[in-house]
Amino acid sequence: MVSRDRGVAFRTNIEGIHSTSSDELKDAVLARIADTHNVASFVSFGPGPNPKLRFARMRTTEHDHLSLEGAIDRLFDAADERMVNVRSFKPGTKKSLEFVYGLRSNADVCATIRRLALSGHYTIANETIDVSDGGVSGVSYGGVVEFAPEDTPRCVEKPGVASLPKAEALNLLGKVYGFHPKISLPGKRVEFSLHPGLRGVRREHTIFWEVERSVTSRIEPRLSWPNRFSEFLGDKAYGLLVANVLGLRVPRTRYFGRSLPPFEFGQATRTGDIWLRTCPYRQMPGKYPTVRGWTDPFKLMQGLGEQREDVRSIIVQDGVKSEWSGAAIAGIDGKPIIEGVSGFGDDFMLGNRPPEEIPLVVSREVVSIYGRTARKIGPFRMEWAYDGAHVWVLQFHLGRTESSDLTIVAGQRPTWYRFNTKLGLEALRELVEGQLAKDQGIILEGSVGITSHFADLLRRAGLPSKIEQIR
Repeated sequence: MVSRDRGVAFRTNIEGIHSTSSDELKDAVLARIADTHNVASFVSFGPGPNPKLRFARMRTTEHDHLSLEGAIDRLFDAADERMVNVRSFKPGTKKSLEFVYGLRSNADVCATIRRLALSGHYTIANETIDVSDGGVSGVSYGGVVEFAPEDTPRCVEKPGVASLPKAEALNLLGKVYGFHPKISLPGKRVEFSLHPGLRGVRREHTIFWEVERSVTSRIEPRLSWPNRFSEFLGDKAYGLLVANVLGLRVPRTRYFGRSLPPFEFGQATRTGDIWLRTCPYRQMPGKYPTVRGWTDPFKLMQGLGEQREDVRSIIVQDGVKSEWSGAAIAGIDGKPIIEGVSGFGDDFMLGNRPPEEIPLVVSREVVSIYGRTARKIGPFRMEWAYDGAHVWVLQFHLGRTESSDLTIVAGQRPTWYRFNTKLGLEALRELVEGQLAKDQGIILEGSVGITSHFADLLRRAGLPSKIEQIR
């Protein structure tokens, strides 16, 4: 596979406790996998001055008695990218040995194999599969799936991978790519890649790179974002996908992104109303537009100027017949803080409407949803709408806050900057990003809630801050 990252590996996220039979070589295992699963076309050779063909799995047939040059010719014919990788191994060692990426000529591949064979290495030459095609690579192991875009399965040895329980991961990836990933084998650790196009010997979307016997039956996923996949999709879109696969009620959402074909998830609301939401790569509260009703998405993006480069996607979401709308966050004690207003909540989130007293039937439903979900994943934040019968999730983010009552972020400062929220969210953002003295905290003066975008911005900055409400 082609990787943009050739750097030093970091600590593995899926702990690499796995094993293979000591007398079964890697190419033999790969050949056995190919009998039942899709693999990248490959040929393998033994060590010594005259490397002999051991295994060949390609879309072409009649592989027996091929010379080294003949086998590599056949491999290039089978390679969509017209490139070949060479990896080396020795019996009885799990140490990562030399891996040569993206060779473009028969002479270079054969020279690499001969050089490694003279050093006593076995070699596997496989077709290069471009990891920048919109797919992901990762590992399925112990009830957990971890993955990242634009990388090889070794991405799990680096920070920033998405980590989900197996059922939720397969559900999420199925919604994004439109096919059910075949990456789970009982009792096995599977290194895989998923591709929007058909690849490999069997011309399927899923490629198996390595399968090893697992020595643990269960490990715990570390659900967190932002991660490399959430940044790839857009933070807002990823959060809603997670909410959807966790079983929360998410309005039907149509995704239009930079790197993937359109896809759809969620439930139809049948209101005939729609919202367009821009999705930057990371959460940036209130910075990028949300528009009710259809608008030209091209003009919407052009209007952002250079900042449009931060936007990974636009989602078109069914509107909810909102009797009440608002937000819920985890307070400093872990209990939910719920605020909202009657009708639509966009003005409330932007600090243009103060929070109102929410009917008990609504707050109870929000608390119930929050409690069930927090027991699965821990503290989180969501924007919600109540249609008279159900609570719908409009945005979803992970994490605990330091907020309680009217304290946004706890902490002492020798001086406090008093900011009038009528100046707007962008004025506060500019203040936080450079104009505020290092020893200052912020007091928000205005009719804003602890769950508003004003408070979100200060929480993300980690600035000691509080609200002085003016009704």
